[in-house]
Amino acid sequence: MKLWQKNTDSLKDVEIFTVGRDREFDLLLAPYDVLGNMAHATMLASIGLLTESEKDDLLAELKNIYAKTQSEGDDKFTISDDVEDVHSQIEFLLTQKLGDTGKKIHSARSRNDQVLVDIKLFLRSEIEKTVSSVQTLFKLLIEKSEQWKNVLMPGYTHLQIAMPSSFGLWLGAYAESLVDDTIQLKAAYNIVNKNPLGSAAGYGSSFPINRTMTTELLGFGDLNYNVVYAQMGRGKAERITAMALANVADTLARFSMDACMYCNQNFDFIHFPAELTTGSSIMPHKKNPDVFELVRAQCNRIKALPNEIMMMTTNLPLGYNRDLQLLKEHLFPALTMLRSCIDIVELMINNMTVRDNILKEEKYKYLFSVEEVNKLVLEGVPFRDAYKQVGLSIENGTFNYENIELHHTHEGSLGNLCNDKIETTMYKVLAGFHFEDAHKAIDKLIQ
Repeated sequence: MKLWQKNTDSLKDVEIFTVGRDREFDLLLAPYDVLGNMAHATMLASIGLLTESEKDDLLAELKNIYAKTQSEGDDKFTISDDVEDVHSQIEFLLTQKLGDTGKKIHSARSRNDQVLVDIKLFLRSEIEKTVSSVQTLFKLLIEKSEQWKNVLMPGYTHLQIAMPSSFGLWLGAYAESLVDDTIQLKAAYNIVNKNPLGSAAGYGSSFPINRTMTTELLGFGDLNYNVVYAQMGRGKAERITAMALANVADTLARFSMDACMYCNQNFDFIHFPAELTTGSSIMPHKKNPDVFELVRAQCNRIKALPNEIMMMTTNLPLGYNRDLQLLKEHLFPALTMLRSCIDIVELMINNMTVRDNILKEEKYKYLFSVEEVNKLVLEGVPFRDAYKQVGLSIENGTFNYENIELHHTHEGSLGNLCNDKIETTMYKVLAGFHFEDAHKAIDKLIQ
């Protein structure tokens, strides 16, 4: 059954190819398609295209279907093999139950704006879940940064020992990175939190529809006003969301690389319980950081996602094109995978231990060369002369630095991590999402 079908059937091979994996990913959109239908039916009644009785019948049946989309039991929502997509399935169920009333619900819209609103609502929910996961990891990084802020470790540039760092400084850096990542998620949320419903096939409707009403009913922050742009936004919303995911993925991938290095025996900075690592089939001593290696790989795949979407939408002509269907196959699994990566990184950090007194080892003494230069500068030696003096002592093997007491006091340094400032910034960003506005609207709609 197809919403567009008249009297001619498609060749089966064409149908299989064009439908592809749509049914599989449309199941994720099902609850949002129901919500869009509920808002649309309410609006149609307000302009006289449905009677109040018809609207009430539609809303009652849509609530029943919505309950099925939330069920995992035998009565869960499914898309029949002979039905093209989620939109067709829901209209079929409504028509099956309500007859001609079910056929009326498609007035003043197209599948184009149906799928647009479904994806916007789906991405809005998925971004909220992702932000929640990021927030949990952020809290853990801040907690561990404070716990280990006085435990020193080497800092590197060019992967060569550079200057003293600390586990607090290291973990706090990734916490602050997540702040910027959350700002990007907020930008993506702003884009997806705009209502395209009512743009129909991309050129609006001659019916006097009320798009502001559906915007309020669905809890959107605003409208996509221009109906042509509402359709052009398909692909753009997905690409911007993918970029926001890629930023979080980049933070996780980079942290995972650090973790792989730091648990290597040549570094030996951090340790994990044996049950969180894997072994070798022939080397009994091995404790491999497979979790971090897989997080690194999965996150690097997610980092490629914006480019994949960009290429799939390159040079598309104005209006809907079937190419856009494939975006779901690339974007939807990435949302779940990113949160899985966040969850497993949290597990690893919660069980991580760090080694103390690392910098007392002879091989790290040159980490303190800058401290020695600064000491001479404080005694009145010009910086360039102090630098040369310390450099010569390193070259001739006489450099020595026994006092590893460090007194860094400026903002964001070893002795002043500013984790409280980083937390304040994060919570300002989080407060700007206003997730509760969408929740209130959806709760009211389904009640």
